[in-house]
Amino acid sequence: MAVGKHAKFISDRSGLEFPYKEMRVEWNGARVHFSEYEKKHPQLEPKRFTGEPQGLRNARPARVEPAVARMLGPNPFSITSGSTTITVTDINHGRSTNDTVRFRNVDGSPGGLSSTAYTAGSGFTITVTTTDKYTFTLGSTPTITEQAGGMTVTAGPVTLDA
Repeated sequence: MAVGKHAKFISDRSGLEFPYKEMRVEWNGARVHFSEYEKKHPQLEPKRFTGEPQGLRNARPARVEPAVARMLGPNPFSITSGSTTITVTDINHGRSTNDTVRFRNVDGSPGGLSSTAYTAGSGFTITVTTTDKYTFTLGSTPTITEQAGGMTVTAGPVTLDA
């Protein structure tokens, strides 16, 4: 082995002879020429997981939303004179037969009756006919055939959660 500027070293990777001063030590302890040097891959030393930085502070668990009244289209009641069966148009209502529905904000005198006949406090038991319509039985007999109810009629549960 030579000393000084003529010293040589054999690369652990290629087995070739290189000047001593041009050698490097890799992360695995191998002595190689600087042209053969490879840094340690970052995946060989994964960073320690310390928690998700996007975590929500004061997070709340999922909950069931309370039932609310939904707005119906204009004049949702289809009333026939002499019949106590009223058909309600409620697009994509999602209701089932025997659900209880209470109507609010009925305007005018639908079917020739007072609007209070449609806003009974106990609501009405419905029968679903299509995905957009259902019927209920009114306690009074209408005297006029018409589409009625007004522009602000809502249908919802008997009691509303505040």
